[in-house]
Amino acid sequence: MASWHGGEPERSSLVRMYAVTGGRTAPRGGLAMEALVSSATSARLGPAYTREYRRISELCRQVRSVAEISALLAVPLGVARVLVADMEAEGLVRVYQPRLDAGLPERSLLERVLGGLRRL
Repeated sequence: MASWHGGEPERSSLVRMYAVTGGRTAPRGGLAMEALVSSATSARLGPAYTREYRRISELCRQVRSVAEISALLAVPLGVARVLVADMEAEGLVRVYQPRLDAGLPERSLLERVLGGLRRL
């Protein structure tokens, strides 16, 4: 799908993401890629919100990780983190950060990651 100005779709998508995030590539606060996200409202977001916000809200009717949101939206992880953090600040989604002990990931998380890598 070509953009309105005839440019390459991938380039116009990146320009749009830059505009949507205000050029930010990281959220203002810490947001782990494995953090879980759920919609804070059962109502559909209206046209006053960006299509990315509306899509994230729909996706998060089921609990999803930030990494899943990134993959399903086909946007860079940094962009997904910024969008989710902004939506949380507006009360549109709830974020459940993983519990870290002394800055180290939980053993169970590491075991799940290792198991997933072995299945590849």
